[in-house]
Amino acid sequence: MARQVIYTFKGQTKTIAFSYDIHHDLYEAAAEAEGIDLTKFLAMEQQIALTSKKGAKAEKEYRKTEFARFGFTSIKFVREDDEI
Repeated sequence: MARQVIYTFKGQTKTIAFSYDIHHDLYEAAAEAEGIDLTKFLAMEQQIALTSKKGAKAEKEYRKTEFARFGFTSIKFVREDDEI
């Protein structure tokens, strides 16, 4: 079964196909669909991962804050019982 990601970007809700063969996670898939370059974001996220304690919330909070700054308000997988 193919996975789908539903996200809201600048007020518009969109659904895209998702595959782990192509993308690392659903955030990267949504950013690519909107044409956002994540090169600097991923480098900073890696630095945060190296300097924070394993299991700390620093990475998750950075990702959440930056994606909100990019214009995303919601990014999640579509569940089978969700209606699009």
